[in-house]
Amino acid sequence: MPFIWDYDINELKKSKQGRLLILERQIDYGIYPSTKERISLSEVKKHWNEINIEPRRRRLLRFLIWGK
Repeated sequence: MPFIWDYDINELKKSKQGRLLILERQIDYGIYPSTKERISLSEVKKHWNEINIEPRRRRLLRFLIWGK
């Protein structure tokens, strides 16, 4: 799991809002190659309307995921 320096990641995993924050951070800041973990496409699609990411990144992801 990516390092989130300002939050306890184990506590974040317990709530929906926390899991959304983790997903947003993964998208905005990337993940560390040492973890060999990927961002779950199904989670991104599932929470697409709820995640708060940078507009240009959102536009790129929309194109890559749905081709729009």
